[in-house]
Amino acid sequence: MSLAPDTLLQLVQRAEALLKRLEAVLPQPLVAPDWSASIAFRYRRRGASGQLLPVRHVAHVRLSELVEVEPQKERLLRNTAQFVAGHAANNVLLTGARGTGKSSLIKACLNEFSDRGLRLIEVDKADLVDLPDLVDLVADRPERFVVFCDDLSFDEGEPGYKALKSILDGSVSQASDNVLIYATSNRRHLLPEYMKENLTYQHTEDGEVHPGEVIEEKISLSERFGLWVSFYPFSQDEYLAIVAQWLRGFGVGEDEIAAARQPSLVWALERGSRSGRVAFQFAKDYAGRHAS
Repeated sequence: MSLAPDTLLQLVQRAEALLKRLEAVLPQPLVAPDWSASIAFRYRRRGASGQLLPVRHVAHVRLSELVEVEPQKERLLRNTAQFVAGHAANNVLLTGARGTGKSSLIKACLNEFSDRGLRLIEVDKADLVDLPDLVDLVADRPERFVVFCDDLSFDEGEPGYKALKSILDGSVSQASDNVLIYATSNRRHLLPEYMKENLTYQHTEDGEVHPGEVIEEKISLSERFGLWVSFYPFSQDEYLAIVAQWLRGFGVGEDEIAAARQPSLVWALERGSRSGRVAFQFAKDYAGRHAS
């Protein structure tokens, strides 16, 4: 029995509509973006598939703008310079006090070396399960890629934890030579630590202390980063130096910078922090209110 043309057309249209709906929910291969569109990209999942999106307005942070973090700056700058030159370099974990310039230092390195082929891909921790696909996508590119994970920390059992651990070290599928992982975190070991876990430590007769399996597992991820860069809370003098640096960047004169000293301390007291982030926020407020 043959179908009427109208009936056949309706069946074809319904089949095409069904295929489109299936395509929307089925995983699609990761497609390379226009690499010339930006020096920084964001990886975002859209349903079952992911996309690399160019960052249209990259933060214009310069190394000269970041003060009172000279040792940290020197270590990250040296590692990044080795990387863009094609030499051996380490994955980096930047940890410590909030607002002390961890993320800003990575962005400043991007701006410093972008003309030498450095590119940055920002990945949320929830999307780290797709890290192997990202590594495969850029493996044959001539550029050097830093995969940037900001404010990284994991709760127990999150899938991105194992994906990151495998890429860093210990998997058959590792990162190619043109990829490094730079991560920032307020936690040294990236996982929550509890008092009860101290009970798993073992004490030998000669006084040695050995961590238990729970502690060993929590330490294992951070240990796979070859370079640790630690940041510490700023003293009052360091905070004031950072305020002055940002005010100069906003075009504020030296006399006004001296007059801003006391208001900047009050600002920090109200915020309960003398971080670089608080210094920058004060400088923006002060420069805006005193603009001629």
